[in-house]
Amino acid sequence: MEILVINPGSTSTKIAIYQDENPIYTESISHTPADLAPFPGVLDQLEYRLAMIRAALDKAGFPLSELEAVSARGGFTKPVVAGTYRIDEDVVDEMLHHARKEHAANLGSLLAWELTKGTDIPAYFVDPVSVDELPDVARVTGFAEMERVSFVHALNHRSMARKAAAMLGKTYDQCNFVVAHLGGGVTTAAHQKGRMVEVNNVFDEGCFSMDRAGNLPVQQVVDYCFHSGKTQAEILRQLETNSGVVSYLGTRDFRDVERMAFEEGNQKAKLIFDAMVYQLSRDIGSMSAVLKFDVDAIVLTGGMAYSKRLPAAIEEYVKKIAPIMILPGENEMLSLAQGALRVLRGEEQARKF
Repeated sequence: MEILVINPGSTSTKIAIYQDENPIYTESISHTPADLAPFPGVLDQLEYRLAMIRAALDKAGFPLSELEAVSARGGFTKPVVAGTYRIDEDVVDEMLHHARKEHAANLGSLLAWELTKGTDIPAYFVDPVSVDELPDVARVTGFAEMERVSFVHALNHRSMARKAAAMLGKTYDQCNFVVAHLGGGVTTAAHQKGRMVEVNNVFDEGCFSMDRAGNLPVQQVVDYCFHSGKTQAEILRQLETNSGVVSYLGTRDFRDVERMAFEEGNQKAKLIFDAMVYQLSRDIGSMSAVLKFDVDAIVLTGGMAYSKRLPAAIEEYVKKIAPIMILPGENEMLSLAQGALRVLRGEEQARKF
């Protein structure tokens, strides 16, 4: 079965054709700041990116008519349970008018819809960042006017949890995992028998990442908001894209942190490395407590899991909880293809949005 996978990002649109689980064509279409400058917002880029995809597929000789399905990265939808969703008019309306955050991922469903419109080819999105399976007890914040919500790297979390379960000779819904996604954003989650019952919201909670702040002291945040002289949009941009490691060391590349700390002897870099290990281990411990320490494995994934030092340092903290499984990378394209394949093979039903 041939499936077109679409993964729009801020500076690229990645596409691939999968023959079952095997990629037979991949392309990353780059978008420079000059390319995107004419478009006031992300949604305004739809026709431009659509034309680029059509041109790339035509050049590569892959007619849309031969596809079994199109599978796209999900955007910032309303809260949903995990799974593969059929893209329909309701999904399109959500992305055009009700997305919870402006992000290039919101284009995924719209691109898939436009490509399949007027055909019998099904279009899907899989495990969006807005997957929210928290029980009521996990939503309580300590202040009645605020409630915790879930924004998490659900696509890679669930894909790697499925892989870990298979390595243990089990299915995902038979296992309890703590999964730590160590990428451009960092999220840790407790997976209980196929559901993510606790997460660190990527925008608000948990360990800092390369450019996000993670947990912050509330009173200092309030003081910063009132005394920095910055607008709300500027503060959010600071905390979401210019905090974390880059605010300490001026880099968004974890390899630079390791080089500075361990090859150049930079003590500040070593402190930041140690702090990341400390906070990630603390997050893993708290997720394990949610599972009452009944944990089949702790799964470390994402780009930073390619590091030798980081997983080893985390393991020193948490090895008494459960075995450590290191499954590096993000594998978003394959995960999107697999989500569609599970539906096409009858292994699960496509969800209605």
